[in-house]
Amino acid sequence: MEETVEFAQASGLLGSVWLLVAIPLVSAAILLLLGKRADRWGHWLGVAAIGAAFVLGLTYFFQLRGLENKQVEQSLWQFITVGDLKVDFGLLFDPLAAVFVLLITGVGFLIHLYAVEYMAHDEGRRRFFGYFNLFVAAMLLLVLGNNYVMLYFGWEGVGLASYLLISFWYGRPSAATAGKKAFLMNRVGDAGLAIGIFVMFAMLGTTQYDEVFNGVGALGSTTVLVLGLLLLLGATGKSGQFPLQAWLPDAMEGPTPVSALIHAATMVTAGVYLIARSNPIFSADHTLQLVVVSVGAITLLMGCVIGAAKDDIKRVLAWSTVSQIGYMFLGVGLGGAAYALAIVHLLAHGFFKANMFLGAGSVMHGMNDQVDIRRFGNLSKYMKVTWLTFMMGWLAIIGIPPLSGYFSKEPIIAAAFEREGWTAWLFGLAALLGAGLTAFYMTRLFVLTFHGPKRWTEDIEHPHESPKLMTIPLVLLAIGSVGAGFLLATSVPDWLEATAGLGGQEEGHEAVLAHWLITTLSLLVTVLGAGLAWFLFRNGTATEPQPAGVLVTAARRNLYTDAVNEAVFEKPGIFLTRALVFLDNRGVDGLVNGLAAAVGGGSGRLRRLQTGFVRSYATSILTGALLVVAAFLAVQAGWLA
Repeated sequence: MEETVEFAQASGLLGSVWLLVAIPLVSAAILLLLGKRADRWGHWLGVAAIGAAFVLGLTYFFQLRGLENKQVEQSLWQFITVGDLKVDFGLLFDPLAAVFVLLITGVGFLIHLYAVEYMAHDEGRRRFFGYFNLFVAAMLLLVLGNNYVMLYFGWEGVGLASYLLISFWYGRPSAATAGKKAFLMNRVGDAGLAIGIFVMFAMLGTTQYDEVFNGVGALGSTTVLVLGLLLLLGATGKSGQFPLQAWLPDAMEGPTPVSALIHAATMVTAGVYLIARSNPIFSADHTLQLVVVSVGAITLLMGCVIGAAKDDIKRVLAWSTVSQIGYMFLGVGLGGAAYALAIVHLLAHGFFKANMFLGAGSVMHGMNDQVDIRRFGNLSKYMKVTWLTFMMGWLAIIGIPPLSGYFSKEPIIAAAFEREGWTAWLFGLAALLGAGLTAFYMTRLFVLTFHGPKRWTEDIEHPHESPKLMTIPLVLLAIGSVGAGFLLATSVPDWLEATAGLGGQEEGHEAVLAHWLITTLSLLVTVLGAGLAWFLFRNGTATEPQPAGVLVTAARRNLYTDAVNEAVFEKPGIFLTRALVFLDNRGVDGLVNGLAAAVGGGSGRLRRLQTGFVRSYATSILTGALLVVAAFLAVQAGWLA
């Protein structure tokens, strides 16, 4: 029997849930509009805004627990009214949104607090916190929206804020390039999400969650598949999954707190949230679930292999994020009770990944911004707090019991072995292999950084521990890395039962291996991977790249994914653009030059900039229009019937 999704109207204290978005948004506006007048105190306003949002989120969480129907929505005003299309600016606070709110604001608050000291000597600290608050506000809108248009609104806000933060040090060419790369690759995924929303309205006449989910059963199988693939494209872009993963490691060019916020609590979790929120759509088609599981399995192995060949401490952690999000995609793709398992791993990952990213920032702080793990070593002697807290994150991510990763990742591996037929072996073994590789490359990172002989460069005289404002968040996150897994695994699945399709103990296929054997194998490959890395790197490693075999060379070059993107998409795109301009020189360029003159004329460099801007803007509009027309024609032709 198909479950009907219904939401009650928010009332009482929950009627003020809009403050969760408003507080950080207003704080961001103050910091960015006041300019230098807020330099002396602006960072503390940014911290206080997220702290207040966390306290409110915790209050709303306990209020929601006391309700029989744990799903309330709030319609603030009518956002869009065009013909039959009516979209409210509305919010939905339910168990799924509640856990994301606590993750975003709780871990986000600790990262903000850490950033006060980390960015203390940066002239743009006030502007940084303005962007930081904007990032959190956009992510909160993304998870609190009660329809896909509100989700998309927050989705684009996160994309804008990530661009501003990744390229924060825009004077560095590498940072500016990384920001553009993230922005453009995310536009590819965003186009898929936007067209998916168009398809929803075309086929169901609505974008409201409850109405879309209740109408999925009336859609044809082809429509469900196409709609799900479009949503998946958006999810892969925002979460850095194959084939749109290339931007995520380059995001390390931003300040370290940005890396922690993006990789632990906000942006990369958005794709997992989208699939979990859209579970009635993804659960309605087995082929769609197979595609999601495949994306997760490919990405988790890709992240492991590439991470094992990197020497930049932040890039190793970045590829680790790519891999761990792959485990989450694997979970949401498996469906049923595995949806909740993916969310448990997402929450546990928020603790130990924020812990390790901030730990990496602490290492950099004490090592004159050195990032090459080949030139670290023996730092456990000089940075005791950073070493101990990073150790908790390392043990958690590789899945050593009783730390959090064991309780969150191992159930996903077991669930993969419960698929039907040969796919149980394929995805189960992929998840198992990923566990061994994760233990190997994360142990390599830990050992080369904190143990073995010192291999520092001459400009580093004496490494030192970070100030308390940086170490206190590390300690709190380390505590979460230790204990969060057990608490989350025993409470979150039942809590998520109130969200349609999530949680519960839905019975699936019988596992091809006994559960105790899966657990034993998982621990065995973890110990073998960690032990091998410790044996190979306990005495350090060469400080310069050494000749390597085919696989290591490919991993150092990101398995040639950047080269493929350049050959298949970038160069043909440039060629096509130039060809179109050449063939229609009088038409398009005449229009462009006329528009450029209309917006201000000028000459020389200014004129070229205006012309380039108008051409880019016009190209974007034309491309978007073509996509919309294509979707419309597909509907009219009955291809999506």
